[in-house]
Amino acid sequence: MSEIAKSFGIHGALQQLGVRLENPGTSTGSKTFGSGEYFSSHSPVDGQLIGKVTQTTVDEYAKVMEKASSAFLEWRLLPAPQRGEIVRRFGEKLRELKEPLGKLVSYEMGKSYQEGLGEVQEMIDICDFAVGLSRQLHGLTMHSERPGHRMYEQYHPLGIVGIISAFNFPVAVWAWNTALAWVCGDVCVWKPSEKTPLCGIACQNIIADVLKKNNLPEGISCLINGDYKVGEMMTADQHIPLVSATGSIRMGKIVAQAVAARLGKSLLELGGNNAIIVTPDADIKMTVIGAVFGAVGTAGQRCTSTRRLIVHESMYDRVKNAIVDAYKQLKIGNPLDENMHVGPLIDTDAVAMYEASLRKVVQEGGKVLVEGEVLNGAGFESGCYVKPAIVEAENSYETVQEETFAPILYLLKYSGNVENAIAQQNGVVQGLSSAIMTNNLREAERFLSVAGSDCGIANVNIGTSGAEIGGAFGGEKETGGGRESGSDAWKIYMRRQTNTINYTTELPLAQGIKFNL
Repeated sequence: MSEIAKSFGIHGALQQLGVRLENPGTSTGSKTFGSGEYFSSHSPVDGQLIGKVTQTTVDEYAKVMEKASSAFLEWRLLPAPQRGEIVRRFGEKLRELKEPLGKLVSYEMGKSYQEGLGEVQEMIDICDFAVGLSRQLHGLTMHSERPGHRMYEQYHPLGIVGIISAFNFPVAVWAWNTALAWVCGDVCVWKPSEKTPLCGIACQNIIADVLKKNNLPEGISCLINGDYKVGEMMTADQHIPLVSATGSIRMGKIVAQAVAARLGKSLLELGGNNAIIVTPDADIKMTVIGAVFGAVGTAGQRCTSTRRLIVHESMYDRVKNAIVDAYKQLKIGNPLDENMHVGPLIDTDAVAMYEASLRKVVQEGGKVLVEGEVLNGAGFESGCYVKPAIVEAENSYETVQEETFAPILYLLKYSGNVENAIAQQNGVVQGLSSAIMTNNLREAERFLSVAGSDCGIANVNIGTSGAEIGGAFGGEKETGGGRESGSDAWKIYMRRQTNTINYTTELPLAQGIKFNL
């Protein structure tokens, strides 16, 4: 283990989380199978090997599904408030292990330690939300057109929920899904990103301990590991009525087609090409803070990262100069050091994508304001550290139309009224997060109106990055249309049933039909 890992206490964190480096394996709880081929987890912080994990085999997958199916038959009969109590205990366990899990998230994914702790806090928050929800899984009652009849609707659990998560939020997105699915009466099978498998194993160990102490089936929470081939087992499996997948648009389209082919349901959280509109009435200081954090936080690897800054021509030079000056103050380096603003990209493939995007946008006519480059030398041995870049561009450029999962900010100009800015913002295939910076009430309301932002998230005077668990999270268009976390997002994890009860001695037929016997 590297000196950085030792100084940060990664070995101790792994021990607290029950992660055995010799062969973590594939688990449905406390049992380890581990007969598949190994794949490795390297830290982008220092390039060092953290551990090797076995890929789930077809036979192991079948055992996992058997465990999950059996557990569902028992779990669904537990009253929802009792299921909520189990989630509450899981949340308490997360509170106890927040520090070691936050360290692992930071080291394996490469985000700052503060963000790692923040991600675990999101898990705790969604557990609290789910506990309250467990007493509010409501349905409607309706008046029947037939005398002596009562109609109502209720919600029942779906069964097994498959979860495919991405590397950038290696634990929180799983919790968003699974905490709600559990209180709804579902069981879950999770395939974490092959780039952050140890985070998945750590989370599985935590919930497995909670289930064991409460004499509940281990199959309520199951883990499978591996690449896209393992994910294909899940998407093609007719025993999984819902697949929740987070990742690229390309991946999402493959998942959607596979699940739809068997008439299953999919919850998709895909790419974002998020923009902040800066109007003549914007607060410059707030704009700079929101744009810089949105663009460089997590090294630009959030689905809600700010990709485009659309600035009115009257404010353009002021905003441009302020943003460029702010970038000069950024500190790039070890994300475990709280003095650093920007950590590494997840791997060298992401670095190659960053370099290719910068080359391409310049070829299209973009003007580089802040040069990007790959950093080498002491402290950057992993080859995953890059400088955040700013490029003046046009919204029509092919590169700008795509999502580059890296710290590249495109500076765009608009003239005239706010409608022109909104048209630019909406002029991409993605529709996740959006924001406007303005002190003009009419502009703000126009942005939020039916003719305004076409994104699933629209903010006023805050950036595009981040979300609270109380509101449903997700986007439109090629972002996939899914909703996770708060509000009424729980309904997708359940099936709706309409019930009619006749409490008379007669059987009147609908629409006045007569059928004499």
